[in-house]
Amino acid sequence: MQQEEQISLVAYDPAWPVAFEAEKILIACTIGAWIVGGIHHVGSTAVPNLSAKPIIDIMVGVRNLEEAQPCLEILRNLQYCYYPYKPQQMHWFCKPSPSRRTHHLYLMETAHPQWQARLAFRDYLRCHPDVRIEYETLKRLLAEKFRDDREGYTNAKTSFIENIVAKALGREVAFE
Repeated sequence: MQQEEQISLVAYDPAWPVAFEAEKILIACTIGAWIVGGIHHVGSTAVPNLSAKPIIDIMVGVRNLEEAQPCLEILRNLQYCYYPYKPQQMHWFCKPSPSRRTHHLYLMETAHPQWQARLAFRDYLRCHPDVRIEYETLKRLLAEKFRDDREGYTNAKTSFIENIVAKALGREVAFE
């Protein structure tokens, strides 16, 4: 991958859900034959009033990753760059380039525990403003600490996320 942008959080933008809906249509028209679990806006840009990196995270359900292999090439037509990040868990893409991202897209098997966990985390933050504020405070501290280290930033949030997912689902779910 190329040099990545620094981590920078911005205030919630009501244009994010609009951008997701536009991208959802393009994705559905492009790889609709492989989609079984819907197309979901996840991540921080999917939570109203939560500051976030201004990158739209999109999760697409597929029956299995092997069957969805043709999507790796097809999605290039939408400027998605495939990168083998956690390849046992998902097909991961960014758009338009690794150095300047506006979208993250991941194709994931709907039977994978992360499918339900990501939706549960998003929905919990949407319904619990106090937890959303706590998460935003954590993200701001970590964005400063890990400004040039996306992986470190992500890993440092994992414990908080796992705890919220456990509450939301009433059981433990380990993030990989």
